[in-house]
Amino acid sequence: MNEPKKNFKIVTDTRARVILPNTLTLIGVCIGLTSINFALNGNYKLSIVAILFAAIMDGLDGRIARLIKGTSKVGKELDSLTDVISFGVAPAFIMYFWQLNSLGKVGWLISLIYVVCVALRLARFNVNTGGEPSWKDNFFEGVPSPAGGILVLSPLIYDVSGFDIIDLNYKLITPTIFIIVSVLLISKIPTYSFKKIVVPRSTTIFLLFGIVLLFGLLLIFTFKVLALGCVIYLLMVPISGVHFLKLKKSLKNIKNYSEEEPEDVL
Repeated sequence: MNEPKKNFKIVTDTRARVILPNTLTLIGVCIGLTSINFALNGNYKLSIVAILFAAIMDGLDGRIARLIKGTSKVGKELDSLTDVISFGVAPAFIMYFWQLNSLGKVGWLISLIYVVCVALRLARFNVNTGGEPSWKDNFFEGVPSPAGGILVLSPLIYDVSGFDIIDLNYKLITPTIFIIVSVLLISKIPTYSFKKIVVPRSTTIFLLFGIVLLFGLLLIFTFKVLALGCVIYLLMVPISGVHFLKLKKSLKNIKNYSEEEPEDVL
């Protein structure tokens, strides 16, 4: 009898599910590193776009990994290491080449502090994740590193956006933004994670329209939309903090109520 032929596979189906998100992660870090090259050549617009693409790739790889059940410990560690490069080292170099180098050693110190804060924030994230799912998963502890990477670029984004609303002193505002974002990264202020958004079926079409509209505006008015997005995100930080405290208080009251002894009924 002829033995059944075995299909030749370079990797197993399980390995393939792990390779795809990790490949996206590595592509993201390559894009992030390329942003430094753009900044060295004075092409700051492309360096901003590269960081934006790196942030999009960072958001996609984790979601795709969970969707196809391709999560792994290696992928988790790889994601954090690449985040340090794409949203810590790369933005620090870009802003140092653009403005912080005018401050001499102080500018370099500010860049180092920011990168260290990104690394500390990611280390804390790795330690705190992996527990039982809860309502707290809707919030990050501190500002996430992709958002921090774009926020520190906000003075440069405003400069290239063409907005003439406020005449900024970039030598003062740039280090100030770096310090504020560094503190937000390592702080324990709750910020929205947008990981578990429940959308009613009746409003799905409006959500899809909003996403398409946002990407359309990003393609046409890239830097203006990014500048406005940075302002909106900073305004959302205290809102998310207040929302977190309200949820925590309401859930605590419900728990206390359920733990009360029932009264005797006569």
